[in-house]
Amino acid sequence: MPLVETDWLGMNLNKVKIIDCSWHMPQTKRDGFKEYKTQHIQNSIFFDLDNNSKKDTELPHMLVEINEWEKIVSKMGIKKNDEIVVYDNSDVISSCRCWFNFIYYGHDPKLIHVLNGGLKKWIKEKREVTKTINKIKISDYKAYEKKELVKNKRLINQNLEEQKFKVIDARSRERFEGKIPEPRKGLRSGNIKNSYCIPFNECLNEDKTFKDEEKLKDIFKSCLKNIYEKNIVFSCGSGVTACVLALAYSLINDKYHPCIYDGSWAEYGII
Repeated sequence: MPLVETDWLGMNLNKVKIIDCSWHMPQTKRDGFKEYKTQHIQNSIFFDLDNNSKKDTELPHMLVEINEWEKIVSKMGIKKNDEIVVYDNSDVISSCRCWFNFIYYGHDPKLIHVLNGGLKKWIKEKREVTKTINKIKISDYKAYEKKELVKNKRLINQNLEEQKFKVIDARSRERFEGKIPEPRKGLRSGNIKNSYCIPFNECLNEDKTFKDEEKLKDIFKSCLKNIYEKNIVFSCGSGVTACVLALAYSLINDKYHPCIYDGSWAEYGII
């Protein structure tokens, strides 16, 4: 159950840990934390996607070392057996990246969910929001890495010959086909050889909820002869919207373990 609905969360507000992982593309000039301080779902904790990513690299949103992740999650007061719901107020559904991170670092996938429709749907339904930030009791979180869920550039290049897995890119078709320049400086246009493209927005309805299972199956059939394949790796610009596709694919293939190319085009496209 990667997704939960607003009704479910409304009935379980005090039984789960709630995370606001709102992150916005730089060109939007929006600040997720500022917005969180103005309004958020009751009891939610803010997860700063930029601050909680690797610092000693120019690549955006790279996974941190395991001991750093343990510190981050402990400061959030989360324990290993906590059930977690992540939401966002972002056009790029940034909550999916937080969902992936928890799975990568060994949290039980059955205990980590994304709120379908996020804060926008919650507010549209006139559900309660607050600006009260609760005091957190620090925990002692212990993680372990599922390293098989992440590919690096070496493995991506190695796969060009071996073709052990398929790479699906979540960027727009214009970016994938090199018809428009990349938003980040210093990157060439184009795509990874032999990769496919499913723009992440194609998996979403207008209200940013995920499309139903049958529509998602049709979307993934554009790239996959067998929509129950396990060797699928998702990529994008900086590792955020790749996780939107990973979650969408998990909705139609419950045997799939989300796998992403962490560096994505921010690394592969360096000139």
